[in-house]
Amino acid sequence: MDTTLQKTTLQLDDYLDLLNLAMNIGDVKWQKEIIRKLTAAYPAVECKQPQ
Repeated sequence: MDTTLQKTTLQLDDYLDLLNLAMNIGDVKWQKEIIRKLTAAYPAVECKQPQ
């Protein structure tokens, strides 16, 4: 297994766990910060739709 891919996945999972915690405790400021960091680290990729 590619260890780089595994490490990246763990980091993403960690951010998602933190976001879940922030949502559960109602900390909107923390949610926005986590989402900002996720957006910077994992930008959306444009996908072509099948024709």
